[in-house]
Amino acid sequence: MAVDYTKEGRIAIFTLNRPEVLNAINADLSRELGEALKDFRDDPELWVGIITGAGERAFSAGADIRGFRPGPREVVGDAGERVRADQIWKPIIAAIHGYCLGGGLELALTCDIRIAADNARFGLPEIKVGVIPGGGGISRLPRFIPRAKAAEILLMGQHIDAQEAYRIGLVNKVVPRNELMPTAKQWANLICEAGPLQTRAVKEAMIRGYSMPLDESLKLERQMADRIRETEDFIEGPKAFREKRKPNWKGK
Repeated sequence: MAVDYTKEGRIAIFTLNRPEVLNAINADLSRELGEALKDFRDDPELWVGIITGAGERAFSAGADIRGFRPGPREVVGDAGERVRADQIWKPIIAAIHGYCLGGGLELALTCDIRIAADNARFGLPEIKVGVIPGGGGISRLPRFIPRAKAAEILLMGQHIDAQEAYRIGLVNKVVPRNELMPTAKQWANLICEAGPLQTRAVKEAMIRGYSMPLDESLKLERQMADRIRETEDFIEGPKAFREKRKPNWKGK
């Protein structure tokens, strides 16, 4: 299997599982990850996802260039039906170690939170091998970090280390390598302490509202807030607060 998909309580873990080639992304990995993401999206018992890479050397070194061919990009299987992490309203964390390059960084950019091990290295080096970051890197990177830094990474194709990625806001936190997955799971469990419907509403409003004028984004925010007010969890939250206990979220 190119992707190891496991479930731990409310948390889904997606492990890119081609360590012998630095978890390079090929058609099989892309397809299996898409299928796993759809299962995560549709499973009401799963509230938060974590994407990471197998082995010690890489989250993912990017697309498997051995499969590159000149001419138009081939469509593999039901590619049009595959989902991305930023098309699912459940929060998703990228737990990144080693190389996070090209398509690997593009994948991490679709996640909501990025936690990096201190040995992580980031880059979009496609320009050095005759292609461009056409999987979302050009569009997303300038939305997450200053445009000048994005231009530097995109046009020079050079790597940056974990501390520089943190300094420019590309990652949320840098931890020692052996603390990467424990930290990602800790953050996932903290997210699970909030109501699942509320976290999904926040993510949806944040992503959809980003490209809207402010007035439209505020309107969407109010619509989402009104929708939450009609749920059982909206009643449970204040009730649990008054009773000084943890809420019993039902996702309803």
